[in-house]
Amino acid sequence: MFDNFPLWPARASSTAGNVDALFIFLLIVSGMMTLLIFTAVVYFAARYRHRKGVPAEQVEGSTPLEITWSIIPLGVFMVIFAWGAVVYFKSRTPPRDATEVYVVAKQWMWKLEHAEGQREINELHVPVGRDVKLIMTSQDVIHSFYVPAFRVKQDVLPGRYTTLWFRAIKPGTYHLFCAEYCGTQHSGMIGDIVVQEPAQYEAWMSGGSGGPLSASGEKIFAELGCATCHRADSQGRGPNLLGVFGKPVQLEDGRIVGADENYVRESILDPGAKVVKGFKPVMPTFQGLVSEEQVNALVAYVKSLSQPGPGGVKTAALPASDGAPAKGSQVQ
Repeated sequence: MFDNFPLWPARASSTAGNVDALFIFLLIVSGMMTLLIFTAVVYFAARYRHRKGVPAEQVEGSTPLEITWSIIPLGVFMVIFAWGAVVYFKSRTPPRDATEVYVVAKQWMWKLEHAEGQREINELHVPVGRDVKLIMTSQDVIHSFYVPAFRVKQDVLPGRYTTLWFRAIKPGTYHLFCAEYCGTQHSGMIGDIVVQEPAQYEAWMSGGSGGPLSASGEKIFAELGCATCHRADSQGRGPNLLGVFGKPVQLEDGRIVGADENYVRESILDPGAKVVKGFKPVMPTFQGLVSEEQVNALVAYVKSLSQPGPGGVKTAALPASDGAPAKGSQVQ
């Protein structure tokens, strides 16, 4: 019904319908309440208007009426709260098997890199019917990744990762906007989400890349000499990174934190912020020495060290610190 209504964008994601339904419900409830209040104001203004010769009368309260107009709105508000909470938590919880894309926002463009290594600027190719998780950071100021047809929007912040996910349900090209004023050319920070059929997407993906993002991270890991301290035999001056991603990590001050993307990122750029128990704060900062794209690659590599291989066994390999070929390790 709304496909040809210019103020109603296309519904092209799995969450768009739920968002629209909640929004329409809010409009209906608000409209009904507005009409009810307006009608009551007009009625009481006419019914109890001042008239000459008619003395005023004291109107006593009604306990049943007061309970009714308290309970019914409370019930409506609880429905809105519960419905909104379900939509919110569903939209904020990416599926575990979602395809990951790293996004770097900068004045005034979107730089995107797939886990397979494909890079794009102001354009993102995704397959229809597949969950896609965006891991986003900003190179300068606050931006906001907004796709109206998907009903998704997420602020993109400098110095940390934020995430967003969607599942496109209709092939086509959909507008991407920056929804946060970010400078003089903010209105030009736009792009496209290109949703393709699986066969078309695989053909596009096979068009060539520099290899998986995790492989680029492994190369950077070796070039920076990280393997000198982060050794697979647990004898280095830094923690063993095999299997660490996604697990709880105990810190020197007694806290326990989760090893997610932001933890790995912070450990690269500000290693003294969270020191792992049993280790000294001897790691130098790489702030200013690595680009945002290189940080993304390093994060992808650390994540790959915890990915299950054949048979459900986690397989990974850390580069050897003495220049010898890296030996594979298995972490149960």
